[in-house]
Amino acid sequence: MTWNALDTYENGLRFFSDVVAAVPAERWSADSPCAGWTALDVLGHVGEATSIGARILRGDEMSLQRSDPPSSAVDGDPAVWWAMTAADAQDSLAHATDLDREVDSPVGRRTVRDGLSFPAVDLFIHGWDLAAASGRSVRFPDEAVEFIRGVFAHVPDEVTRRPGVFSAAVGVPDDSDATDQVLGFAGRDPAWVPTAG
Repeated sequence: MTWNALDTYENGLRFFSDVVAAVPAERWSADSPCAGWTALDVLGHVGEATSIGARILRGDEMSLQRSDPPSSAVDGDPAVWWAMTAADAQDSLAHATDLDREVDSPVGRRTVRDGLSFPAVDLFIHGWDLAAASGRSVRFPDEAVEFIRGVFAHVPDEVTRRPGVFSAAVGVPDDSDATDQVLGFAGRDPAWVPTAG
């Protein structure tokens, strides 16, 4: 089965929620694979991106304002905050009747399909980041790998390799699995582990 943006966003919500549920309370302050970000920063960033996805699905007005640092977006218990964010996003799926409908997005007018693509990808890529920060390893479903590759297949390198998207690609062995290949493309070292202490 091939996933579209809506499928990837919906399955990504479950994927990321499972990762959040497994983060020990003491690991929210741990470093993450995203330079300069803690696990809580990753959560805050994904929560804001997920809310953007929900607004795209509903056709709501869009704001470009992001929290700095991203962790400042998280209000109260991280797991509870994410559960509320994910529930709102899940509710927004009821509005997903036409993926070709044009709506506002942070980069202007886009179809729901196009506007939802990056928030959907974020749920998986940053799900790995968050799991790694908590000392765990997760793998992407084949359908998510196919979708992520499709999103970036025709995106110029100068758009992909910039702050807020991906850093330089990381080389991975030729026999690496599909998850590690996507992570390397996304500027992650699949062998990254949190600093002890």
